[in-house]
Amino acid sequence: MKSYDIEALRLLARQYNTVRKASTEVINLSAILNLPKGTEHFLSDVHGESEAFLHVLKNGSGSVRRKIEEVFSGTLMEEDKRHLASLIFYPEQRLPLMLEKVENRDEFFKIILFRLIKISRVVTSKYTRSKVRKALPEAYAYIIEELLHEQESVLNKHEYYTSIIESIVSTERAHSFIVAICRFIQKMTVDHLHIIGDIYDRGPGAHIIMDSLIAYHTVDIQWGNHDILWMGAASGSGACIANVLRISLRYGNLATLEDAYGISLLPLVRFAMETYGDDPCTRFFPKNTGDIDMDYNEEQMIARMHKAITIIQLKLEGQIISRRKHFRMDNRDILSTLDPEKGSVVIDGAEYPVNDSNFPTFDKDHPLELSEKEKEIMTKLTNSFKSSTNLRKHVRFLYEKGSMYLIHNNNLLYHGCISMKDDGSFDGFEVDGESYSGRAFMDRVERLARQAYFASEDDESKSYGQDAVWYLWSGRQSPLYGKDKMATFERYFVDAPETHVENKNPYYKFRDSDDTARKILEEFGLDPDKSHIINGHVPVAVKKGESPVKGEGKLIVIDGGFSKAYQPHTGIAGYTLVYNSHGMYLVSHKGFSSTRLAVEEEQDILTEDILLESVQERLRVKDTDKGKKIQNQINLLNALLDAYRTGRIKEGEESY
Repeated sequence: MKSYDIEALRLLARQYNTVRKASTEVINLSAILNLPKGTEHFLSDVHGESEAFLHVLKNGSGSVRRKIEEVFSGTLMEEDKRHLASLIFYPEQRLPLMLEKVENRDEFFKIILFRLIKISRVVTSKYTRSKVRKALPEAYAYIIEELLHEQESVLNKHEYYTSIIESIVSTERAHSFIVAICRFIQKMTVDHLHIIGDIYDRGPGAHIIMDSLIAYHTVDIQWGNHDILWMGAASGSGACIANVLRISLRYGNLATLEDAYGISLLPLVRFAMETYGDDPCTRFFPKNTGDIDMDYNEEQMIARMHKAITIIQLKLEGQIISRRKHFRMDNRDILSTLDPEKGSVVIDGAEYPVNDSNFPTFDKDHPLELSEKEKEIMTKLTNSFKSSTNLRKHVRFLYEKGSMYLIHNNNLLYHGCISMKDDGSFDGFEVDGESYSGRAFMDRVERLARQAYFASEDDESKSYGQDAVWYLWSGRQSPLYGKDKMATFERYFVDAPETHVENKNPYYKFRDSDDTARKILEEFGLDPDKSHIINGHVPVAVKKGESPVKGEGKLIVIDGGFSKAYQPHTGIAGYTLVYNSHGMYLVSHKGFSSTRLAVEEEQDILTEDILLESVQERLRVKDTDKGKKIQNQINLLNALLDAYRTGRIKEGEESY
């Protein structure tokens, strides 16, 4: 047995001060080790598409339907199973619609309740009673617990079980009870949720997604480049704020800013109309995915705001590039090369014409300096971002539950890439004579991202952290962005298509190989024969024959493809992943129409399961990270028992 420090055992003895207490806990923990492993659910790149996200969350990427099939295969018609699934997903909305079609409400309630209890028994079978009890809805905790652990088929319990159901119906509590137990089933179907980045931007509901994640029972988040951008904006980074505004205006998504976060855009509106009121700004009209209804005048106002904040952004980014020479991004300060009289800029040593001649706030002698009005605008916007209570709540949750990467149950989770050179080696980043690459680089930039938000306002480390967060959004070696440049200037102001090309990091070429996957897993201390990489960020071009499974099965891409802007390119609504006690399933999704159709017509997201890996022997808690912690606790308790039995510690002496 491993030797433990006697003082550590004395501390443990305060909680388990007798042989009986310590041995009872060993028995309890040992039993937990042999329970089936809980279901993990992996989602990525939801990009503000709250309706599709919430639907996938409710159905657990098909996990609820799989449970229904497991329980009722051969006993229920397909129509009845579909009704049951839609009820579990949307109990408040579906139940009234279902009741409209039944003649005997009491009999309907009894049938539904019996079916929901059967499903509940299956989804709770892999948990301890204690854990189930903590998850029960408070109002019905005792009743549900009784129903879960009483078998209606046992003769001497049949009447007792039936009487509970009948009492629920006769007291007119069936409606609220059904809603409560449906929510309970959703909760217990998935043990843990992983979000592999990019909650924000494009779609209109990022704030709704964040609220749902805060309310979720257990979740972790690996930051995406769009998330880090909002985190930087909340910290007060002007460049990040300008980018957030530009993207929101580009997609006509102002509701998240104004309604959800209370960001006042009125100063920007006034400035844009005064400065660009005679400019048609035709290249800045918002992209409309069909979610937002606006007329031409609204679109034109947004276009002028869009151009105004873009110019501000380019100036602020140029200032970062100038003061952080070690970012090695001098070639990205294109605004400083602008010559309005010639109508040209210099990009990578070549001169190109610009398609716009109206730059009223640009000073050729001081190209990166904000005008007085631009400074005033940014001061007001910065104050608005930093004082938003709801944004602060959401961003602090991203810091609390988030990280650059996560190692969990032998899987390595990250959003973008591990930056590589053309020869396949890890790309290094030098700061003050120190070189960082691979895992060390990820750890370094995570510390900087936290520094950006939590350091004191007057501390230089905060300013540096904010600039580092902007770099993570768009820098050449950023593991979250993964391209050699973000061609913002070129896409707006230069027509030459060759300047718009954003080359992916060599990682995306090498990640198809088994050798690369192995090298990355080893870099993070994982066994490549037993581990996987779960990767988001880049949509899988299914239409072009691309597979989400790479590195001979060791690397799995699960960009959810929730963003409607990507779906014409991918051909599907992306992938999610389910990892349960039986193995690992990749789930491909078709597009989601709307919550209304899901409720009224029971339209589900059509999914297809792809079995990636199955296990001959069902995975248990002992096979997980949680199991390792429990085993360590058991070992420590066994050492305490040995100390009691050998007289090194006396029972009861540490109880006071």
